[in-house]
Amino acid sequence: MRVVAGEYGGRPLKSLAGKTTRPTTDKVKGSIFNMLGQYFEGGRVLDLFAGSGGLSIEAVSRGCDQAVLIEKDRSAQAVIQENITMTKESGKFELMKTTAEQAIPRLSGQFDLLFLDPPYAKEQIVANLETLQARDLLADQALAVCETDKSVELPESIGQLQQIKQKTYGISKITIYERQ
Repeated sequence: MRVVAGEYGGRPLKSLAGKTTRPTTDKVKGSIFNMLGQYFEGGRVLDLFAGSGGLSIEAVSRGCDQAVLIEKDRSAQAVIQENITMTKESGKFELMKTTAEQAIPRLSGQFDLLFLDPPYAKEQIVANLETLQARDLLADQALAVCETDKSVELPESIGQLQQIKQKTYGISKITIYERQ
């Protein structure tokens, strides 16, 4: 795994050994950012199930200002910390060592880009996105990128979020919502 493009482009990323996380492949990561638009002009990122932190690091590499990464697994937290150190800009990243459900009430401000790749996809994605909206944590036109197994069917809309793109890559499906 590596950072695909931007300021940190080409730098290697560590990933977690074993089956506790499912790292997004470079091909899928590149495709996600092609769907979103290659680069960003600022904005805040929230990664609710950060794994190795690769998606958030990619977003900051491509121009986002700051990323908040949430991860409960201790081994994954260590990998995220190493990957953040690799950027040499650790001030742009905040790692919250807890579950998404425990972290959301502690969040403040608004986020422009969200990544959700939870272990129990549909129920968790819908519940998390509803809670984030109820707490007014999504900026206008915020984008939510949901990665699931290809068999998971997410709703067309979740509160103010409307599904705008969906694409399947092998066993993974990427669904993107935009706040209307």
